[in-house]
Amino acid sequence: MPKLRPFLIVLLLANLPAIANAQTFQSGFAERDITPEIGSEAPGGYGKVYHKFVHDACKVRAAVFDDGKTKVALVGIDAIAIHHSTTLNVRKAIADKTGMDPNAILIGASHSHSSGPTMGVMPNEYDHASDIVKKLAYEQSTCADPKYLAKVEKALIDAVCSAHDSRVAVKAGIGKGFEPTVAFNRRFKMRDGRAITHPGVGNPEIVEPAGPVDPEVGVIGVWNEKKELVGCVVNFACHATTSPGGISASYIHYLEKVIQGYYGKNAVVVFLNGASGDITQVDNRNPYRHPEAEKWAQIVGGKIGAEALKVLLLMETGTMTPVAFQSKVMTIKKRPPSPEKVKQSLALVQQDPKVVGATEWTFAKEIMMLDAQLQKWPTAEVEVQAIQVGPAVFLTTPAEYFCQFGLDQKAKSGFAFTFPVSLANGCVGYVPTEDAFGENGGGYETRLTSYSNLDIKAGPQMRDAGIELAKKLQPGVAPMPLKPLPFNGQPWSYGNVRPELK
Repeated sequence: MPKLRPFLIVLLLANLPAIANAQTFQSGFAERDITPEIGSEAPGGYGKVYHKFVHDACKVRAAVFDDGKTKVALVGIDAIAIHHSTTLNVRKAIADKTGMDPNAILIGASHSHSSGPTMGVMPNEYDHASDIVKKLAYEQSTCADPKYLAKVEKALIDAVCSAHDSRVAVKAGIGKGFEPTVAFNRRFKMRDGRAITHPGVGNPEIVEPAGPVDPEVGVIGVWNEKKELVGCVVNFACHATTSPGGISASYIHYLEKVIQGYYGKNAVVVFLNGASGDITQVDNRNPYRHPEAEKWAQIVGGKIGAEALKVLLLMETGTMTPVAFQSKVMTIKKRPPSPEKVKQSLALVQQDPKVVGATEWTFAKEIMMLDAQLQKWPTAEVEVQAIQVGPAVFLTTPAEYFCQFGLDQKAKSGFAFTFPVSLANGCVGYVPTEDAFGENGGGYETRLTSYSNLDIKAGPQMRDAGIELAKKLQPGVAPMPLKPLPFNGQPWSYGNVRPELK
């Protein structure tokens, strides 16, 4: 055998780290329980409602991907939303324990309206306000629970660190499915030219939907050396409002059941909600009555889960690199209410809601709280993030982001697999398209509240920032099927016969 020349040996040795890194692809998954206590506040409204029983567990589910040079984490949490401060606390703790870059950690809330009290008024948030506003905020609005927030932060840290520490060599695949029958735009153009949110089933004034839907089911699957599915990431755009009763992850519970029913209970299902600010399970043009809540949750979660399962079964697997991330923080102004509106609202909140109407009273309360909020926080910090896993990029916004923006990002990101993630790493409320604020716009999502109040150009700013971040990344190659062996010149001998009649 000929001897290698010294300079060739040096060249090979010099390239060993690069060769090793190119072949390194590891991943780990983990989950933690964050089911709130019975009696805790239920989120998703502007007033106080309390949980009375548990339907199913709420969880934190985490996936960590590592290409030998960079590590990223994709984390789904069964929560209506999370505060940006929670994200910052969790990232710092994870970085201290694992060495991961804080900006490489994505935490996306599912927006379950039947989850725990992670959002709402924070302790001392309105201590600077007038007595009437303090009462409106602390006694008559949804409040976050510091004790529960501490539990959630610990679970997030534990889940990501466990996923990080359990990394093993894996093969991964990626794919997209199509489920067009469970999610609908809830905003409609009416005959009078306006747009209305949920105009009501059978309303004869409906002309057409005021926005699109995104039926794509994005899936990444990860298998270990034993060919066991250790976990997957599922991306789909729909409000998690199929509350089946009691504390629940909403339809995500049934999505998880479908996948685990085939692959086993140890397969972790990380769910990341897409651009779903104007998308729900409610079909306002349904000619029939909607199913009861439990059945509805089963239908939505079951169908999305079934489509994700089909994608997993058809997946080719291999190494999905590179792993990378980008992020950007913007400061965006909030929309202030007019002095006249504040004056009118003050008069309304001092009356009985039964007299002035519950809806008018509620949004007057919100104007008063927003007016006080702006005294200390006239702007919002908005983080946009791009997390890459091979041929896929996850583009985040901390908003209930309108579906059209997500579709725009998919068209312009440069990635064949682009997965928008709403309500990620924080929460700034609804961010509609600019036309929703136009002369023929309107609807619930445009209402000015302490929750939703960003400048009307915030949506395009976030969209364009996400696309800009994606353009800084180089898409990897998706695993592809093996090509067939060359034709050997002979057809199958069993079938290469003429008809035999006798």
